[in-house]
Parts: sequence; structure tokens; C-alpha cells
Amino acid sequence: MNIGEIARRAGVSRSTVSYALSGKRPVSDDTRHKIQRVIDELGYRPNASARALANGRTNTIGLAFPPAGDHYTGMQLDFIGSVVEAAAAHDHDVLLSPGGADSDRSFQRLLGERRVDGVILMEIRLEDDRVGHLAALGFPAVTIGRTATPERDWWVALDHTALAAACVHHLADLGHRRIAFVNRPEHLLRTGYESAHRGLEGFTKAAAERGLTVRSYCCGDDAASGEACLERILYDDPATTALVTLNEAALGGLYRGLAHAGRHVPRDFSVTGIVAARWAETVTPQLTAADVPAAHMGRLAVELLIERLGDAEAPARHHFLTPPISLRASTGPA
Repeated sequence: MNIGEIARRAGVSRSTVSYALSGKRPVSDDTRHKIQRVIDELGYRPNASARALANGRTNTIGLAFPPAGDHYTGMQLDFIGSVVEAAAAHDHDVLLSPGGADSDRSFQRLLGERRVDGVILMEIRLEDDRVGHLAALGFPAVTIGRTATPERDWWVALDHTALAAACVHHLADLGHRRIAFVNRPEHLLRTGYESAHRGLEGFTKAAAERGLTVRSYCCGDDAASGEACLERILYDDPATTALVTLNEAALGGLYRGLAHAGRHVPRDFSVTGIVAARWAETVTPQLTAADVPAAHMGRLAVELLIERLGDAEAPARHHFLTPPISLRASTGPA
């Protein structure tokens, strides 16, 4: 089934059918309804490749999402799922690319072959060559996270600095004076991973303001690393009574390490951090945390990208989110 057959059955020209489908030129309501009736009867779907050649659009967006470790965390999967669902609501497909830098072949194919109309970038670094590369090309992009110079970019991000500071102030208000910070893996911090750096900045600044004794630790994205990290924390300073974590994948291991050390949460030790709500609610006791609205952030990123695709001259926009601390059961008086 093709446009020619639709035109024959509707009694109009091929160009009229094309204009009715693309909206490039006005078509009378009567003619459009007549064409639509034929399309509905035949179950016609435009060929995506032909449509892309005709109007320069693929109705596909790219999601450049290199896994930070050897697997995707629950929060990362939440982001991916929300982007796919939000794109479908706008009649767009999603092409996932694991490219981590503008030199990666996967990322270059995504751009060079024009497989997508625009790109959402994740796992953002403070100095991210992908962002600069896309800006130089004039290729529509939205980042989840922000670089060190985000003023001219389109992005959706959490204020990790403010959120980590809020966790510290919450613990200090409860009387905790010796607190540990459990960050993401060392290689992410070394390569400028945005949330790891800004979270550490917020933790350190707030701790200094409150006169606290603190230590910071990098931790692998898995439960075994979390348990080993907790052992190091108590070995380095057995008087530590609380921790703040950015590492949801290590959370179960942190809890397990406390149990093995005979520390009851929250009677003997308080735990808080920045994680997705559904993960904060899977541990026992449930985690007091700044809940990461991963699904909401994915939807916002898609909406910004669709806006960019609709108006190439629109000024840069962003969403900067600072969710409140959700008080659950993992923190208590020192």
C-alpha cells in the first residue's frame, strides 16, 4: 500500500495526499477527511525511511547513555524507561547508543548517518566532549545533568550540591558529629562525573559550616563494594555515627555491613543520601533520602528535546530540581 493507491481511492492527486500527511501545504478539511477515511480503511502506515527522505525527519531521538560501570543501576534503568515512554507519547522512537565520548564509533554513527533528529545525553561529566561536539555541529541535544558551563545548553539536572548539603544538615540537626560520605566509584570521580563532584562539594561545604569531622569514600556500584566500604569507614573511625551516600547500588551492602558490625539503624547509626524513591523504600529500615525523580527527569528531557526540534531558534531552557528530604526510618538522634 502506498500514496498512489490512497490517491486513486480518494480521487485526489498524489501530491495532495503527501501534503495532507506532511502538513507542508494547506488541504481543505473535506479533502483531508476523505484521505483519512481511506487511510483508516487500508490501515496505511507511512514508510519511516521514505518519510525521513521526504521531510528530513526520522521521528527518532537518540539516547546516548554509556553505562558508568559494568552494568546499569536501577536508577539508570528508570531513566531509560521514562525516556522511551515519553518519546512514544510524542510519536517518536528511541535509539540507544552506549557511546561515552564524541570519538566513539557508535556515537559518530548516530550523528553522521542522521539516524536521529536529536539526542539526549546522560552520564554527564563536568567537561563533556560530547556536549561541545554537538553544539559545534548545531545538532539538537538535551543533557540529563549539567556541565561546568551549562549556560547555553538545554538540560535537566538535580542540584546535587544542595541535596548533599541538606543531608548533612539533617544529620547535624540530629546531633551527629562524625559523618562519612559514600560516593560513586573512583574512576567516575577521576573523569569528572558531574553528580559525584557536585555531591562531594555540597557535603564538604556543609560539614565545614557545621564543624563536623568527616571522611569521604569512593565505592563501587554493587552491594559487595558497599559492605567493604562500610568496613573501611568503621575501621578508619569507629566513632562514626552516620553516613550520606550517592551510591544507590551499594546501599544494600552498606546496610549489610552495619548489621555485621552490630550497628542498629537508626539506633546506633544513621544513613541518608540521594537515591531514587523506589530504592530507598526497598531497604529495611526505609531510607531517609532526597528522592531522585528519575522518571520525571526523563520525561522533562524528552519534552525539552521535542521543543528544540519544533523551534531551532528557541533560547536555551533547563529544569533544575531540588527535591525535599523524604523522612523515613533510617535516621535518628546520635
